[in-house]
Formats: sequence, C-alpha cells, structure tokens
Amino acid sequence: MIYTLRHRTTYRYGKPVHFARCTLRLKPQDCEGQSVLASAVTIDPSPARAVMRRDYFGIDAVAVTLETPHTTFSVEALSTVRVERPSPPPPEAGMPWERVRDAVVAGRDLGGRAPVHFLFPSGRVPLLSEVTDYARPSFSPGRSAYGAAHDLMLRIGRDFRFDAKATHVYTPLAESFALRAGVCQDFAHVMIAALRGMGLPAVYVSGYLRTVPPPGRPRLRGADASHAWVAVWCGDGWLGLDPTNAVAVRDDHIVVARGRDYGDVAPVDGIVSGSGKQRLKVEVDVIPDTELQDLALVG
Repeated sequence: MIYTLRHRTTYRYGKPVHFARCTLRLKPQDCEGQSVLASAVTIDPSPARAVMRRDYFGIDAVAVTLETPHTTFSVEALSTVRVERPSPPPPEAGMPWERVRDAVVAGRDLGGRAPVHFLFPSGRVPLLSEVTDYARPSFSPGRSAYGAAHDLMLRIGRDFRFDAKATHVYTPLAESFALRAGVCQDFAHVMIAALRGMGLPAVYVSGYLRTVPPPGRPRLRGADASHAWVAVWCGDGWLGLDPTNAVAVRDDHIVVARGRDYGDVAPVDGIVSGSGKQRLKVEVDVIPDTELQDLALVG
C-alpha cells in the first residue's frame, strides 16, 4: 500500500515571538516493511537555520532556528510512503519470554537498535511495581514473549478507556495507570512499563494510522492525529502491537520515529521567547493512493 501523508502543525501566539528554536521529527522512517518514496517539510516563516541530523536511534530530525518576529508558526510535512509488512505471527509463536529476557541481559550489542537500550526506565516510563504486577498474569511460565505481550495488549485494550480529556501530554504514567484512561501516548507508556518490568525490551513508536479504513472495517482510534504504539523484542526481531486499538501492527500503521518514550520522538518541540499565550492546531491525514481520486486532503 502506498500512502500520501500530510501533517500540519500551526502555532498562533498572543504576542510576537522574536526568537524560537525547535526540533522537527516528521519524516517517516525507512524500516522493515516500510520505504519512504518522497518527503518534504515546509516551514513558515522561513528559518534562519535548518540543520538535518540523524540521532542515535535513527530518527531524522531537523533543528530549526527562527529569528524573524512572528505571531504564527506553521510546519507542514508531506510524504509518500510504501508499506508492505508481513502478516504478524500467531499470538503464541516464538521464544519463551524467560529466554528472551535472559538473552537480552547477556547480549553485547550496543548499537542504536540494540534491545538493551529499551529495557531500562526512561524519563517518561519509570518502572512501577503496580504496573509490573498488572503485567504478571500474562506472563505464565514458558509462554512465548510475543504471546505474553499480545495478551497484555488485549488486557490493556479492555481495561483502559480512551478519553482525550482524562490526561495531557505531561501526565505522569502513575496517574494515567491509576485512572485506567488516556490517549495513545498513555496506553503505549503503560504497556512499555509493564513489558520492561517483566524484563522485555519495549520501544515507543510514533507515527500515523490510515485515516479512512478499508470497507467493512472500523476506523481505528488515533487516526486524526499522530499515533503511538509499542514494539516488543521477541528474541529474533521487533514486533509491533497497538494497545489503543488492541491490534497487531500491519499496513495501517506508518512509522515516523522510535525511541525510549514520547520524549525521544515528539513531532515538534523546542523553546520560544516572548510568546505570551499560544494556541496549537494539528491536522493529519493519511490517504491510500487508491482513494486519492475520491478524497481531498484536509486543508
């Protein structure tokens, strides 16, 4: 499947901003089952400097500096991406979770995709005893790592309520877990904490969902904005699971960035000087090429 993606972020400030510095992480990744055919970012006002760099985890980020006074700042990313992932394995396939856990600790790979980097607590994903205890019923002795993670995903999907008003971007994991409510960021952070608590490496994945579902299938939660899900290390590779929708990741998911938690992959972050109050608007559309003749991009 080939997708056309548009992500537009607009900030409106109550007072002129004379200086701003931000980092943009909006280019989809070339990774397993996914290739970027084209990608471009438009920034208004034009930055004084824009420097592309690839971070340790393989994210292509643009560091932008604005020195022109402005009351509106907008960023639009347009991309074309081909997604052709293999079908996920049967839920109980693969290595036992205890064997995966022990092999990760004994491993010597320290590259950016090495599982060990995603095993320990991170800034937004502490290891909490109550979250680990929640995970334990899924991890029966000898069960496969993927089977345990898949079962955990289904339980989170049943037990947690999708509620955009229950949390905000800075809500601590302990609070969203106690509420049993939140958005995709919260669902992903809870699942990552649960997996790491049991000794399995887990990655925070940000990206997009197909906006319009195939005929006869329900629209996935999170299709109107950036989405987040989890990749779990199963001993011989990473497998994607989406706890917000309780589904394995397939061709409806487009990967933009991978990191330890949301702090590593925020689409736009940075600082501004003298903004006063500000308003933020984010527009996202993900359209398969087969539907472009019938659907206009949001604008």
